[in-house]
Amino acid sequence: MRNLSKSKLLAFRQCPKRLWLEIHHPELRADSAATEASFAVGHQVGDVARRIYDPDGKGALIDVGVLGFDGAFARTRELLESSQPIFEAGFSAGGALAFADILLPVRRKGKKCWRMVEVKSSTSVKDYHRDDSAIQAHIARTTGVALDSIALAHIDSSWVYPGGGDYQGLLVENDLTEEAFSRDEEVRSWISDAQKIAAKRKEPDVGVGTHCGSPYECGFLGYCDGQEEKAEFPVRWLPRIQKKALKEHIDSNGVIDMRQVPDELLNEKQLRVKTHTLAGTYFFDRAQAAAELAACPLPACFLDFETIQFAVPIWAGTRPYQQIPFQFSAHSVSVPGKLSHREFLDLSGNDPSLPLARALIKACGNEGPVFAYNASFEMMCIRSLGERFPDLQPALMALHDRVVDLLPIAERNYYHPSQEGSWSIKKVLPAIAPDLRYDALDGVQDGGMAQEAFLEAIFPDTAVARKETLEQQLLDYCKLDTYAMVRLWQLFAGRDDLTL
Repeated sequence: MRNLSKSKLLAFRQCPKRLWLEIHHPELRADSAATEASFAVGHQVGDVARRIYDPDGKGALIDVGVLGFDGAFARTRELLESSQPIFEAGFSAGGALAFADILLPVRRKGKKCWRMVEVKSSTSVKDYHRDDSAIQAHIARTTGVALDSIALAHIDSSWVYPGGGDYQGLLVENDLTEEAFSRDEEVRSWISDAQKIAAKRKEPDVGVGTHCGSPYECGFLGYCDGQEEKAEFPVRWLPRIQKKALKEHIDSNGVIDMRQVPDELLNEKQLRVKTHTLAGTYFFDRAQAAAELAACPLPACFLDFETIQFAVPIWAGTRPYQQIPFQFSAHSVSVPGKLSHREFLDLSGNDPSLPLARALIKACGNEGPVFAYNASFEMMCIRSLGERFPDLQPALMALHDRVVDLLPIAERNYYHPSQEGSWSIKKVLPAIAPDLRYDALDGVQDGGMAQEAFLEAIFPDTAVARKETLEQQLLDYCKLDTYAMVRLWQLFAGRDDLTL
């Protein structure tokens, strides 16, 4: 019988096939950039947590990478005889193993015991965190640890970083002792069932489904999806499958192709997608699109932000996971049809918020609509800047109130089969302006890549030449986002008379 780690047991809880593949074919795993980024964030939060819980630096960190599993377990046993904080303490019992983020010595009725704290980079307690804590508590107590309590510490998203490296208050604890301690029998059943799956010679027969992304994205999705029967017109192209009757029809009948879905189960938008996808035709209500935009006369501005968020803030006055704009692009179309462009990008490594806010007010002027795509994001960023800088709030809120969202106009009046049920700007643009391509850009081609480029550019050791390259890539990407909106507006407004 092999020892299954806590992560393996949680993989089993998500999907037995995932556990089997983790053990027998780990080479098939391909984690996304987002998953890799979440791992990095978790490590960062863990490092800060050790400083929070051990401000005097008296604790001991167990490095399983150096000691190996047996060495880590032995070192843990030694440290349990001490009275110092222990980080990454390792335990193995009953066919399972786990490493505790934080163990803190406490005394109860004159006896030494331990308080366990599991640290998460989320902003709330999730159901799978409760499973996580139950596993940790079970394995530790089974090995004989005098565990007094277990808590889960997560990020407090309302906390504001005061600066100076002071992160006291970043984490908030939730006591899970009673619940975790009461689930021993449940955890034992997970271990037993997971061991049976691990011992199988053939992988479990589990199809692709919603479990592939819940509670976290599975790195084997690409492999499993490759085994599935391929639909010519996948049912997942139907937008926002939320109606109970539709979901039940798809799930109970194993529907994979939208041709298998009765029209009467679809709403207007879904039926439009199905009809035009199957027919290979596009839908465009020119008159209605133009009528909607007629209420937004020139001059007009087209705005897009690129933002960064830190689980552990690096700039004073900012909150965990706060979306902080570091770049904007603003195309403007004047009354005669003249197109101009302004942009802002700060790669100094300092908080870009105040200079960006000032530049934004200047770039967008005082009149006319400010178009954005899926504008709730841009509006949220503008409001946040206004809250942080009260002197600029009147001008920022005046700008905020001029924002017009192009996304619902597109959703109501345009659809091309190449969009595959999506109205993201990157899906709509190739249909309306095939001469503009994100995949032709050098380096930065989406928002995630923009964030990665920004972080690399502000890193102190990044070479000057590389930083200049990243700067140009970021400028080109954000500029295309707003020029794409200009072209979309031109088509929808029926302004063929303007050469933009």
